[in-house]
Amino acid sequence: MKLGVNIDHIAVLREARKINDPDPLDALPILKRTKTDQITIHLREDRRHINDLDAKKIIEQAHIPVNLECSVNDDIIDIVCSLKPHRATLVPEKREEVTTEGGLDVFGLEDNLTKAIKKLKEHEIGVSLFIDPDEKTIHKCAELDVDMIELHTGSYANIYAMLYSNLSKMHNSIKELELSRKELLDKLQHSLEAIEKSSVLGISLGMEVAAGHGLNYQNVHDIKNISAITELNIGQSIIARSVFTGLEKAITDMQELI
Repeated sequence: MKLGVNIDHIAVLREARKINDPDPLDALPILKRTKTDQITIHLREDRRHINDLDAKKIIEQAHIPVNLECSVNDDIIDIVCSLKPHRATLVPEKREEVTTEGGLDVFGLEDNLTKAIKKLKEHEIGVSLFIDPDEKTIHKCAELDVDMIELHTGSYANIYAMLYSNLSKMHNSIKELELSRKELLDKLQHSLEAIEKSSVLGISLGMEVAAGHGLNYQNVHDIKNISAITELNIGQSIIARSVFTGLEKAITDMQELI
């Protein structure tokens, strides 16, 4: 299974003080040394972490594929086409959200997606759509003729956290998941089944299948055992661990798990 390391949170640390370091570019030699399969970055409309110059330098200087996450905003798509990453992953985006909260509304955004996908493919950029594990959505992705889908694992990660990470006792407890242990176990199983069925369906419709969001060293086991998923994109948990272990060790720890 391939690992894409999302290095956005290196830029988050930099932007916390609006200074020059840590520089996401400094991660490139470490990513190469650990034989990381892919670099993932998200060029947000509000440039809250990765900015245009970061994206340009990373794509130009990386010796491994770069997966550039972005919205379907016309201006952003133009920038992506000029940068020519290995792949563009189209994601939903809200200015007020802390992190991406769910998958794309492929039905409501069909016209925008069709236009963006056509333009990206004209520039020979692979296209992936970040979606919830939903059968109708996956069929629509196949109709849109994308190369890959990335299944949003945030719901699974949240349920797992409520079950095993004492999140229910913390100030950021997820209210809708304040359930009995049995109810949470049932929800976790249902979530895993939905991800597995969606991944098998995606493969059967001719698309590659990736997964990501909220995955960490504790919850990745069940996801990596889904054979139809060939790639995981993981960022925050790796960068968080690197504060204590160093980035190289944090990456190799995850590589060993998957």
